[in-house]
Amino acid sequence: MEQNGAEQLEEWRRKGLTESGLAYSVAAVAAILIAYLVAAISSAAAGKDYAAQDWYLYLAYLSSQLAFCGAIAVYFLRSREPIRTPFRKAQPKYFLIALLLEFGLLFSLSELNELFLSGLKKLGYSSGGVSVPLLSGWNLLPAIFVIALLPAIFEETLFRGILARKMHDGGWGLASAVLISGALFSLFHGRPEQTVYQFLCGACFALVALRAGSVLPTMLAHFVNNALILILESFGYGNFHASLPLWGYLILIISSALCLLGALVYLVFFDKRGNQKGGVKGGLSFFVAAGGGILICAVEWIAALVMGFINA
Repeated sequence: MEQNGAEQLEEWRRKGLTESGLAYSVAAVAAILIAYLVAAISSAAAGKDYAAQDWYLYLAYLSSQLAFCGAIAVYFLRSREPIRTPFRKAQPKYFLIALLLEFGLLFSLSELNELFLSGLKKLGYSSGGVSVPLLSGWNLLPAIFVIALLPAIFEETLFRGILARKMHDGGWGLASAVLISGALFSLFHGRPEQTVYQFLCGACFALVALRAGSVLPTMLAHFVNNALILILESFGYGNFHASLPLWGYLILIISSALCLLGALVYLVFFDKRGNQKGGVKGGLSFFVAAGGGILICAVEWIAALVMGFINA
């Protein structure tokens, strides 16, 4: 009986890793197919200048979220897992911790990414930047919905609620689940200049979600991150480095760094919930299923890096 129970547990873990890896591949394939389809239809309907139009920018943002939504649906249909599983009730402290982490990531950690980007530029790389639709006045509201709310729901569900959670449930060590899910999150976004920032955000969010046993705190933090960026941009403070006097800038950076450090110290050294040592047990099941998505994302990342040097 005990042996049968152990075998069933092992099979459950292997299936979870396979299905989560497949969800990553489905998201990657769907994202590229939908993006090309939207671009082709938009080009045929509006000509060469379609990419600069607000309606196209909204479609581009919506297409990626549609891909995430499809991958999430495939996962829950195939795994037959209750949809509510990633959204369990979380202790209030994790919402506060997630917001403190986000404050630190958005301001102090963005400085680290700026150093990384400046290093790339010295090597001849040119960043294309991120295009957003018009944000003035009431235009800010649909932008917040599409660029802040939807990613907070679908990206957190896929990357933390499915990938990181099933890695951890599958017997992976906490550190392995946090770091690998963070790397896959960063790779999926396909922007070399954002690699460091996206990786650290993904890893920190995974740590919060696994400690909390829920993605609800990271959904809140993800929404606040994107919404705050849009609001600052809308009011002309997108480049907050130049918008503040030196003393204000230093206070912001130091206070955000302390929040980030304090939250991480608590999560790593004092919060023992979900502690689990180990490597990537059963990792082959995951990486075989996720291999297609990883390959697609890696090719896109390399292509973006090469184009950044060519267009410099």
